[in-house]
Amino acid sequence: MHKSMDQIPKHDRPREKLLAKGAGALTDQELLAVLLGKGTPQMDVMTLAAKVARIMDEKGLDVRISDLKSLAGIGQAKAALVLAAMEYARRRIKPEGLKISTPADVLPLIRHFADRKQEHFLSITINGANEVLNVRVVSIGLVDRSPVHPREVFADALGDRASGIIVAHNHPSGSLEPSDSDLDATSQLRQAGKILGIELLDHIVFNRSAYYSFLESGQI
Repeated sequence: MHKSMDQIPKHDRPREKLLAKGAGALTDQELLAVLLGKGTPQMDVMTLAAKVARIMDEKGLDVRISDLKSLAGIGQAKAALVLAAMEYARRRIKPEGLKISTPADVLPLIRHFADRKQEHFLSITINGANEVLNVRVVSIGLVDRSPVHPREVFADALGDRASGIIVAHNHPSGSLEPSDSDLDATSQLRQAGKILGIELLDHIVFNRSAYYSFLESGQI
């Protein structure tokens, strides 16, 4: 359950927290709350920010004005501000497309999911020039268990015309030891990728400080 702004001590409110500790100290939801400024009479800004974060997790760089405006409380002005901030950052982080040398190079793009209390299963689509096309949340599961099906993972990869895909998920417990379901999912995705002509490049399990790579461990 999300706390309303009135329930958050003043020094921990997003704008005050940013001014005191820097933008890096804020969660995704808090950063969006700063951008949105305020909510509506029916919805606190933190609740609204959580709804926007969910859409952006699912869509990645493909998020559109219409996606944001589908939420009550998001009009043209707020939707435009969020998308403008996202594009401004994208141009400076990867103006020509972020190239990766090893699958672990995608960690800076997904590390912020390590703080999520539920397991988030992510797909990172890659083109033939080893550039990242998009990062999306495929599924959100229970703590330490995120069911995922190949059709969910490869649907967007096909749309992106990706040549390869990296999958990753956070372990809220902190442990990096792959579970039996992680091993099974990796095997299924690898076989599905062969059929579709989209190579599974790696499966990364990560927490706040470290990661486990199936590729580096010789399991792919």
